[in-house]
Amino acid sequence: MKVFVTGGAGFIGSNFVRHLIETSDDEVTVYDALTYAGNRENLVDVEATGRVNFVHGDICDRDTVAQAMAGHDAVVHFAAESHVDRSLLDPDVFVRTNCMGTNVLCDIAVREQIGRFVHISTDEVYGSIDEGSFTETDRLSPRSPYSAAKAGSDQIALAYFETYELPVLVTRSSNQFGPYQFPEKLIPFFVTNLMRGNRVPLYGDGLNIRDWLFVRDNCQAVDLVLRNGVVGEIYNIGAGNELTNRVITDSILDALGKDESSVEYVEDRLGHDRRYSIATDKVEALGWTPAHSFPDALDETIRFYVDNRDWWEPLIDRVRNR
Repeated sequence: MKVFVTGGAGFIGSNFVRHLIETSDDEVTVYDALTYAGNRENLVDVEATGRVNFVHGDICDRDTVAQAMAGHDAVVHFAAESHVDRSLLDPDVFVRTNCMGTNVLCDIAVREQIGRFVHISTDEVYGSIDEGSFTETDRLSPRSPYSAAKAGSDQIALAYFETYELPVLVTRSSNQFGPYQFPEKLIPFFVTNLMRGNRVPLYGDGLNIRDWLFVRDNCQAVDLVLRNGVVGEIYNIGAGNELTNRVITDSILDALGKDESSVEYVEDRLGHDRRYSIATDKVEALGWTPAHSFPDALDETIRFYVDNRDWWEPLIDRVRNR
């Protein structure tokens, strides 16, 4: 199979490309704009196999997308603006990339008669839930420009299934972590801050709850949905690791030999959802369960940043100097 992966130089996308190369004989085209979070270095090992082709392009650029997508069997669409804090400062770019870009991809996929189109989304589109877990049929209630733009992109992709019979599948994953994550999300941000001798900013009381999913487990689930999922369906992907930000912080402090003096409590961010939780029965029915325990996956992730300072430090400096 020839797979067209948007955002394949980013965190989740590059891990997914690596998963495909290691577990299949697929040929992959990575299509990525190489914004601050996209990094060609994430692909060095897989490009060396000769089965990965890289195309530098914006998903909103119709001509470039059409030329690059031609001849592929499937699309897996990771490309998105994905950081809530950035969406509060510059929401326009989130709507442009996440909604307009998804529309461009779907439109061209129809014309190219793509056989499978997997749209990657997030559990954040459901909003916050105090008790229980969201299922795929629950009402969407996004509470930030980021999650609203992702909810919009979900609806666009599913509309192409209904209107044009584009074989769309949607995955909504919980908070992910692992190697190659740009150091702006909580785990890599805290690890790299502590390694630089800085304090870590903990929002509010630190009791916001997220379900933490190791990126390689997510990649296995997305691949399963790509190959065996039912078109037109949505699949929640979560690991059942519901932990507070405070617990995550303490785990990182312990791993790096730091104490409470390294924590700075800061004012809570606007619209900060209290708890995310999703039911994963549908993806489990396809035969998926997470293969990694949270403690082991967190240890592996922290080791990656400790061992690869020459990978992440230039990224931080590059963004700081923009």
